[in-house]
Amino acid sequence: MSASSQGFTDPYGQVEAEQVVLHGNRVSFLRAGEGPPLLLLHGIAGSYETWAPLIPALADDFTVIAPDMLGHGSSAKPRGDYSLGAYAAGARDLLLALGHESATVVGHSLGGGVAMQFAYQFPTHTDRLGLVSTGGLGEDVNIFLRAATLPGAELVLPLITKAWVTGTGRRVAGWLGSIGLTPGSDVTEIARGYASLADPEARAAFLCTARSVIDHRGQRVSARDRLYLAHAVPTMIVWGERDRIIPVSHGHWAAEAMPGSRFTVFEDAGHFPHLDRPLPFARALTKFVKETKPARLGTKEIRRLLDERAA
Repeated sequence: MSASSQGFTDPYGQVEAEQVVLHGNRVSFLRAGEGPPLLLLHGIAGSYETWAPLIPALADDFTVIAPDMLGHGSSAKPRGDYSLGAYAAGARDLLLALGHESATVVGHSLGGGVAMQFAYQFPTHTDRLGLVSTGGLGEDVNIFLRAATLPGAELVLPLITKAWVTGTGRRVAGWLGSIGLTPGSDVTEIARGYASLADPEARAAFLCTARSVIDHRGQRVSARDRLYLAHAVPTMIVWGERDRIIPVSHGHWAAEAMPGSRFTVFEDAGHFPHLDRPLPFARALTKFVKETKPARLGTKEIRRLLDERAA
């Protein structure tokens, strides 16, 4: 399937923005470099732009593919399925459409939950797993995401997004600071995410996505009971010590539950450690991929793991 350019402006001059049509829906993505495929998945209300500062450094060693998942960024926003499983299937289909059988799959926040679901659903397409401040490892999540799942959020979100778009969002920025978000990348990226929700279709997709994984008590979808299936998949876990969206304790727990995984905490970073520390993050990810062998999980190996767990 051929991909067409869509005119993304890259300040580094190395990132090419393209789009394909999958199952009748437009999927936009960035692609750069040559080498083993590296699939980068953004968080909720995010876009491929969250990875743009890292791509030039990663493109020296990898074929980097960073899509806007459906309902986000420049991709289509259909009325449809926004579950983790649907996102994982879409990521697999994009990978295959671009001619890659497997990849190292790296996900941030919601994208981390998608990455874990990808590894669970499509083990033969998963070389390695990268989890960055990921969801799906416990109930705790910041109050503003829980609030987005409450009845009536459809009425409140347009008011918040209008504040960002009209430039009066400083009050909202102050509120974000009051609930513990760190200045810099946290507030900037969340502000950008809120601004994107000025589009009614993006807002509807956001609410469907949020409600598929979160309720008023916190995260309601967990991968904890299935992490043992990934024991043969090389895994890198990265967190920001000052993360106030999803606490770093989830990362510590995952590192213990996944023996052999690599766990890195950036002390001076928040929920977006790949943006707070882009070059150290890129170096750590490159080192991880180069020093590990791709997973080669087949049906027999998965059956053995299931049998052992049952026993």
